[in-house]
Amino acid sequence: MTQPAGPIDAEQSRDIRKRWLLSLPALLIILVAASGPLLIVLLYSFLTPGPYGDVAWRFSLEGWIGVVLEKDIFDDTLSLADAHVSIFLRSAGLSLMTTVLTLLVGFPTAYFIATRPERSRELWLFLITIPFWTNLLIRTFAILEIIRNEGLINTLLIDLGLIGRPMQMLFTDGAILVGMVYVYLPLMVLPLYASMEKLDFRLVEAGYDLYATPFRVLRRIIIPLVKPGIVAGSILVFIPALGAYVTPSILGGGKNLMLGNLIELQFGQGRNWPLGSALSITLMLIVMVALLFYVRNAGSQGARHG
Repeated sequence: MTQPAGPIDAEQSRDIRKRWLLSLPALLIILVAASGPLLIVLLYSFLTPGPYGDVAWRFSLEGWIGVVLEKDIFDDTLSLADAHVSIFLRSAGLSLMTTVLTLLVGFPTAYFIATRPERSRELWLFLITIPFWTNLLIRTFAILEIIRNEGLINTLLIDLGLIGRPMQMLFTDGAILVGMVYVYLPLMVLPLYASMEKLDFRLVEAGYDLYATPFRVLRRIIIPLVKPGIVAGSILVFIPALGAYVTPSILGGGKNLMLGNLIELQFGQGRNWPLGSALSITLMLIVMVALLFYVRNAGSQGARHG
């Protein structure tokens, strides 16, 4: 026979209901403030562009079609939207290169901090987090002052007699890449340091005792053990870099657009809100794929290590 629920089970049920009631205001805020705008953007992506930068409440797939295709103004034939594809590829390429460069710079930086004495680690971490104290716009303008034609680099090279006239570094993909690496580097260093701090460096010493080369120790011992930090840092850098707006706008100029600039252009000068909404949802889907990759990788890593 089934035993009736005891007083302990009833008390647990009341406790669960009380927790749900206490969390209800926060859940409503999340639903209204986060999910609400996303649902509005999703709805706008299926409407018809209005004549004055708004939307006409008629169902249309024109916004979604315009993500990768464009309509000829004379005969309404569809062809590949070369400009959009180029911006997509530029955004993905620059984001991937930013992730790789921040990893190449951030990995030895995190390793250096993790191998310092405990008393000095806080100082190094403090220096890494200092850029977060400054507004992103100010940090981007600081890079602009360094790489512009009359900036620090060109002035120094001219004074040293290495070049005769300023090099054009600003308003290029390289300028955007330098700016994003500088902006997002701390987001790579901190997860890597969190993984390396837990690393048992006796394993590294054991590898050297077994006559392993430094490269083999790095490839066989260090990288596998800090792989969760590498994946987390890569996701934290790739996602904001993919949707970056401020840095490409200032350092890239009007001709080196990224996905965030294209979305702003549709809501602003383009006056095509359904297309801007469809591009926004597309960006969100790409981010979701990246997050699912991270969650799946983190889950497999946790299962593998017990």
